[in-house]
This record gives sequence, structure tokens and C-alpha cells, in this order.
Amino acid sequence: MNPLSVLRDSFIFFSRNLHSIAPLCLPLIALECLLRAVVAGLVPVAHSPTYELLVGLAIYPLYSAALILFLDARSQGRRPSLRNLLAASVLQWPAFAVLAGLSTLLIMLAAQAFVLPALWVMVKLAFAEYLLVLRGLTPLQAMRESFMLTIGHFWSLLACVLLVIVPLWLLDDWTLQLLGEQPDAVGSLLLDILNGFLQLFSTVVLFRCFMLCTPQPAEESHSS
Repeated sequence: MNPLSVLRDSFIFFSRNLHSIAPLCLPLIALECLLRAVVAGLVPVAHSPTYELLVGLAIYPLYSAALILFLDARSQGRRPSLRNLLAASVLQWPAFAVLAGLSTLLIMLAAQAFVLPALWVMVKLAFAEYLLVLRGLTPLQAMRESFMLTIGHFWSLLACVLLVIVPLWLLDDWTLQLLGEQPDAVGSLLLDILNGFLQLFSTVVLFRCFMLCTPQPAEESHSS
């Protein structure tokens, strides 16, 4: 698995399907960012990260599951309606929210030690969301299977993750500097929405990795 080839193919797919991905995910991302901004203004600063995390766990599974289902459908040459994708993502929400919460907790615990353990956990859980949505595994099964499937692909996956998230982190930091010490509320919200939407590219990249690392199961699921 060549990380540069994965990024190139993912970028081509993302750009060509932008007209479908945007209406599918952007409204929910905007709602997520708006709720986070409201929560940040209402609760004490010390408790704000916790409430913002809860908002993310409530909204993130909806558009992420919808995007994963869209990616799977397009990989099979199908063009499902946005309504059907969102309806299917609602059914996935309970299990996906549990998975997102457990994954976030593990990454945060690993980050208490150092950045490298957090990156290791992030890479080992890279396929968990796809396994839950596309294979119907439970959250714990998806996490365990992801740990197994990433064996032998760790460094390639790490390269893909870093090549995506580092530029996004730098972009986020740069936009924060542009806003200044007293950012405009509307401008800050719009930039949060833009950054949230761009982060969807990482889902496309990891889906491409998932397909490359599990070709036989994918073919079997398509034929069923």
C-alpha cells in the first residue's frame, strides 16, 4: 500500500464527488459546530471540553456513518439517495456513538502518556468505524478486528494518517491565528465548519486503506 497513491486516489474521489458529499455531511457538520459554539458560551470554561465532546458524540456518528455508506455504495457503482443514506445512518447511531466514545477514551488515555501512544491507538482503530458500519460488528468486535486487520500495515497507515491530519492541524492553527485573540463569532463558526468538512477527507483516505487491506471480505460483502 503506497500512501501517496492512496492520497492521490482519495483526493480524486473526494473532488469528483464533492457535489454529493457536501449536501450529505455539511448541514450536520454546521449543526455540530453551531451547538459546540453555543455550549462553549453557556457552560464554564473548565467544563466546556466535556460538553463539546458530548455534542460531537451526538452528531459525528450521523454524518460519518452516512459518508461511509456513501463510499461503500460508490465503490460498487451505486448512487443511493442522500435521504436513504441519512436514514441508514440514524439506525447506525447508537452503536457508532458507543464506538466513537470508546475510541476517543482510549486515544485520550494514550495521549496522557505521550503523543506516540495516542497515534498508535489511532492507527490501530483506523478500521473500526468501517467494520461497524459495513460488517455489522459490535463496537468491541469492531475495535478488536481493527487491531487485527492493521497488523502488517501499521507504517503505511501511520503515513496516511500523518499526511492527512498534520496539514489539517496546521490549517486549523493558521485559521485561529487569522481570527486573532478576540475572534468574530460568525467568522469563527464558518472556519470551524470549513475545517470540519475538510476533515472528511481523512474518512475517504482510511476507507481506501480499508478496501486495500481487506479486498476479499469486501468482495464477498458486495456479492451478498
